[in-house]
Amino acid sequence: MVKLTMIARVTDGLPLAEGLDDGRDMQDAEFYKQQVKALFKNLSRGQNEASRMSVETGPYVFHYIIEGRVCYLTMCDRAYPKKLAFQYLEDLKNEFERVNGAQIETAARPYAFIKFDTYIQKTKKLYQDTRTQRNIAKLNDELYEVHQIMTRNVQEVLGVGEKLDQVSQMSSRLTSESRIYADKARDLNRQALIRKWAPVAIVFGVVFLLFWFKSKIW
Repeated sequence: MVKLTMIARVTDGLPLAEGLDDGRDMQDAEFYKQQVKALFKNLSRGQNEASRMSVETGPYVFHYIIEGRVCYLTMCDRAYPKKLAFQYLEDLKNEFERVNGAQIETAARPYAFIKFDTYIQKTKKLYQDTRTQRNIAKLNDELYEVHQIMTRNVQEVLGVGEKLDQVSQMSSRLTSESRIYADKARDLNRQALIRKWAPVAIVFGVVFLLFWFKSKIW
C-alpha cells in the first residue's frame, strides 16, 4: 500500500509537491518524512546517484526515480509489489513533467506545485488495491522490469554510522512547511468552490430580486 509520496528538485533538495493526505493513518509519519528530506539532501550533494533505487526503512520501503533533475519518491509497505510502486512513480513523473516541466527550474519556494496533490491522490487510489484487473495486468507486463533496481538500507544510504536522531533536527522546519502546504491547499479548494457556485448564487439572487420587485409593483 502506498503510504507517502513526495517530489523534490534534485539540484538543491527543494520539495516541490507531496500527497496532502499521506501518513494520516500511520504512526511516526513525520519521522519517515524526515528521512525522505535527508535523502533528498544527499541527492542534492551528488550522493546515491542511481536514477532508480529502493531503500528499506523499518517496515516500509522508499522507492524513487530521478528524471529531469527531479526526484519522485513513494513509501510503501514492504509487501507492496515493487513493480507497481515504480509504475506509479512513472505515472506521476509523466504528468508532472507535462504540467509543470517549464517551471521546475525557476521554482523558488517549497511546495510551489501544491495543486499537483489532486493528481497524486487520484493516481494513488488506482494503485492501492493490487488485486484489481488493471494492476494485475501491470504486474504481468513483461516489458516493464524492476529486477535490476538496487535495494539498499536507509542507514547505508544516509551514511554509515549516521545517527537517525540527527535527521530529526529538520523536524520543526518540515512540520512548518507541511502546515503551510496544507493551508494553501485548503485555500485553493475554498476558492475553487467559490468560483464554482458564485455564478449560481448570483442567478438565484437576480431571480429573487425580480420576483420581489414584481410583488411590490402588483
